[in-house]
Amino acid sequence: MPQAPLRTLLIGALGATALTATHAYAQDPLKVVTSFSILDDMVEIIGGDHVSVDSLVGPDGDVHAFSPKPADAQSLADADLVVINGLQLEGWMTRLIDASGYDGDVVVASDGIKTRPFDGHHDEGEEGHHDEGEEGHHDEGEEGHHEHEDHDHDHGHDEDGHDHDEDGHHHHGDTDPHAWQDLENGEQYARNIRDALIEVDPDNADDYRANAEQYLDQMAALDEETHERLSAIPASDRLIITTHDAFGYFGDAYGLKLLSPVGVNTLDEPSASDMAALAKQIESSHAKALFLENMSNPALIDQLHEETGVVIGGTLYADALTPDGEGSTYLGMFQHNVDTLVDALTAQDD
Repeated sequence: MPQAPLRTLLIGALGATALTATHAYAQDPLKVVTSFSILDDMVEIIGGDHVSVDSLVGPDGDVHAFSPKPADAQSLADADLVVINGLQLEGWMTRLIDASGYDGDVVVASDGIKTRPFDGHHDEGEEGHHDEGEEGHHDEGEEGHHEHEDHDHDHGHDEDGHDHDEDGHHHHGDTDPHAWQDLENGEQYARNIRDALIEVDPDNADDYRANAEQYLDQMAALDEETHERLSAIPASDRLIITTHDAFGYFGDAYGLKLLSPVGVNTLDEPSASDMAALAKQIESSHAKALFLENMSNPALIDQLHEETGVVIGGTLYADALTPDGEGSTYLGMFQHNVDTLVDALTAQDD
């Protein structure tokens, strides 16, 4: 039997090698770095097997107090895509990106939502915090106040140039960054993540679209359920007190009134006079329950409980998922919060 020419054998071998290499490359997941655990979960669900996700701030971590390490810069340097919340939440991100040398796409997951202002401090008198539950979203105008340009090389997004105190702590300014606490905003996060993954990895676009569609349907269903359950509670009972001001979007969307000892940043410390004023306001408003948060110091809520006698209604998930259990996913976190609120606000007084 005649042997094939050496040239033919070499071409065949090289072709097989090329196919093997292409197949191996196609199987390599995208390396996506997210700023905190809620985004980590969203990217994993939409990306599926096509992504490998690393969250800079992990479960139960406080994004407000995060201090990057050299290993975080290396994670960014190796990334194919970076996903952040925006809205001045990650005050450390611009410096970290610059230190890492990363020059790829930075996706602002909150891009396109209607932002709400953060009104300032917790001692606002009888008006309280975010007493707009029946009004719905705040419309900040046509610009959306994201200051987000294109995804490509977007290192100068809204984290840059904002105030830091002498300890390097970031201040959020006048915009509330906790937009994921409204499921309609969560849907916009999912769309932005889906589109970014498709742009970076168009070969798997159909999978990203299918995963996102299912995810969006689940969000819409939970959003409808949340509206129904909370609207059934008398408006006079829909006042809650949380450790820090993380539930403004939730309150606007689902008709709750909110109070908190500190502002949007967990690093803020209320004064004794602030706490006294808040305790007085809680007593006069006949609040049903106080709520702890999974990533915040419980001392302030414990103090308010002792001073006012208002019961602690449970723990809410605000800025971080939990390592396991029902709070380990975005939808699980949201369902837990709704269940906890409804149980506490519908409990019969002794």
